[in-house]
Amino acid sequence: MDTGLPRSTDPVAPTSLSLSEALRFWLKLGFISFGGPAGQIALMHEELVDRRRWISEKRFLHALNYCMLLPGPEAQQLATYLGWLLHRTWGGVLAGVLFVLPSLFLIIALAWLYMAHGDMPVIAGFFYGIKPAVTALVAQAAYRVGSRSLKNRWHWGIAAAAFMAIFALNVPFPLIVVVAAAVGYLGGKLQPDAFGGASHGQGTAVRQGEHALIDDDTPTPPHARFSWRRFWSVALVCLALWAGAMALLAALFGLDSVLVQMGWFFTKAALMTFGGAYAVLPYVYQGAVENFQWLTAPQMMDGLALGETTPGPLIMVVSFVAFVGGWTKAVFGADSLLLAGVVSAVVVTFFTFLPSFLFILMGGPFIESTHGNLKFTAPLVGITAAVVGVIVNLAVFFAYHVLWPQGFAGSLDGASMAIGLAAAIALLRYRVNVVYVIVAAGFTGLLVRLLL
Repeated sequence: MDTGLPRSTDPVAPTSLSLSEALRFWLKLGFISFGGPAGQIALMHEELVDRRRWISEKRFLHALNYCMLLPGPEAQQLATYLGWLLHRTWGGVLAGVLFVLPSLFLIIALAWLYMAHGDMPVIAGFFYGIKPAVTALVAQAAYRVGSRSLKNRWHWGIAAAAFMAIFALNVPFPLIVVVAAAVGYLGGKLQPDAFGGASHGQGTAVRQGEHALIDDDTPTPPHARFSWRRFWSVALVCLALWAGAMALLAALFGLDSVLVQMGWFFTKAALMTFGGAYAVLPYVYQGAVENFQWLTAPQMMDGLALGETTPGPLIMVVSFVAFVGGWTKAVFGADSLLLAGVVSAVVVTFFTFLPSFLFILMGGPFIESTHGNLKFTAPLVGITAAVVGVIVNLAVFFAYHVLWPQGFAGSLDGASMAIGLAAAIALLRYRVNVVYVIVAAGFTGLLVRLLL
């Protein structure tokens, strides 16, 4: 299938990309995308920019900057955006779905084991080893994204200020984004060379003379050009899908049913997910644990551990919450607990991710019309620099909770530190495949737990 994009004349660059080849990659990515959004974005960058050269670094970062502005899982939105840019609407929809699907299956399977069989030492030991490896993966992602994004003292200053704001002052992430965009806008006027976007000299991962299928100067394909007719068509289709699904649940189970409550609650949660899953977790905790009592606080914490250690967006923790809620409330009766959990998880996943497709398919054409325009790119460059600081904060957060599980008053977990250091060396020094690192760390953790 033709991508609709002009083909490169460079014999080294890819000249075409079929939809089937792209879909195989998005499905593979769904299975190996560990490490939360930072690790997933770094993995996409390595595969699509460095290795496969489906898109240039500048176009990749431009798309990423837009996804960082949106509520919802930015890595899944980035996959949707790139799939849409390569293969039109269905390419975007399928890329976004395949990115999430493996995670949904894994979460459902692990949630069933969790609810049906209780505390399993084998699972707990495997998670014990994975957590420090995930910490190393996030640290690697901070290094990789930072090395490509922080090109001058302005960028470094924004990243450092963002880190201090969220680490020391607990400033809300949306406020950090707004301030970083304002600084980028002003910087684009005062120092335009410093805020002109990604550098094409030193630091770019693609070697000189090698081009990408979607290169810096590749014209916007027809399907990605903005039109008000398409804008409103996408909005109406997505609204109809949301309203139709909600009406079907209400007709089948009643307005006060658990599934309708979940659909409405997680629609609101999806629209509040600025700054990643951690930003909305307090809201989910308050609603799911305290208000609706779909699960307990310890179960919510276990669900977060599952979300951290399975591939896919961290916000998939909501699928675990829904599974446990459907099981606990026995939506289909005491004899159909598994069915209740599966249906609840699928319903909540639909309502959580539908807004992401709306934002990408509706706003993507406008964003494509702005690449190379300093008035629009300078604020986004500022946001990218701030995000580096936020990723570093996430790595520090993970390291603290993994290495000192009882807090600084408790003892240092030496085994976790050893696993984390080994994973960091494997990832940063030897660039071992992330899947191998995660699996090896999991089995090491299991061995440690069996021996201690």
